[in-house]
Amino acid sequence: MTKNPEQHSSRYAALSLGRGLDLRSPVLLASGTVSYGEELNMLTDLEKIGGIVTKAISPEPREGNPPQRIAETPCGMINAIGLANVGLDRFVEDKIPFLQQLDTGVIVNIAGKSIDDYCTVIERLESSEDISAYEINLSCPNVKGECMIMGVSSTATFEIISKLRTLTERHLMVKLTPNVTSISAIAIAAEDAGADSVSLINTLVGMAIDYKTRKPLLKNVTGGLSGPAIKPVALAKVWEVYNAVKIPVVGMGGISSFKDAMEFLLAGASAIQIGTMNFVDPDIGETVANAIEEFFADPVNPSLREYVGSLIVG
Repeated sequence: MTKNPEQHSSRYAALSLGRGLDLRSPVLLASGTVSYGEELNMLTDLEKIGGIVTKAISPEPREGNPPQRIAETPCGMINAIGLANVGLDRFVEDKIPFLQQLDTGVIVNIAGKSIDDYCTVIERLESSEDISAYEINLSCPNVKGECMIMGVSSTATFEIISKLRTLTERHLMVKLTPNVTSISAIAIAAEDAGADSVSLINTLVGMAIDYKTRKPLLKNVTGGLSGPAIKPVALAKVWEVYNAVKIPVVGMGGISSFKDAMEFLLAGASAIQIGTMNFVDPDIGETVANAIEEFFADPVNPSLREYVGSLIVG
């Protein structure tokens, strides 16, 4: 949780996403692109943004998929990392102490093979201080037979979020996949189960091929497409979900500039996450956060609360 919310601009009064998730800026950095914060903290000022979403944590350490697991594509990248992470024990022992020093929001992304895995992580983290929220990852497209299975089913989504809701009073943000027939149906199930917000979109299933070798560029064959190429899809999904649920929407997918971020706010996102662009420009979060603050500080412009979802249609 941001430690000095009283210092925030009054025009950011809408930046409480509920249940203790109070942000100094609507800019978050997305899971999988900031590791656990240490490296990026040497390159940018993390305290100028709303917060970071950690790399996914599972009960046991994971090596992830074998390489090659990242490939560049036009206007983006495709990855099949496979939720590689240090595991719960090492996260608590080695990563939490650093995260607790940050004067910014800390949202822990959680992934697993089963409901029990998610429960195990939350039960262990409940005793750790200065965690602002949990982002429940039900939508990784490059881990076969695991969280993605739950994320494409309204029934399964409702079941797991209902269970997790009984385990914590912290903010539950549910990360949604676009690789479904109706993303709004999944969002409604999460809301009905007690989610405090939803974040979307995760990556789109994609593939890259080397025509000379006649082989896929990724060892996993398919992976998750991210970057500017997916922004139009992400905007449409954010708009759809914003009009379907009452809880806050956190938008992501191809955001690479102040302009992009503002488009997501107009489509209904109360906050945004920047992902792939962190690899290109480690300062992108701070740059966008400063530009957004300057825009809303100008009394000529509407407040953030007034701006969110104010897209003029028709």
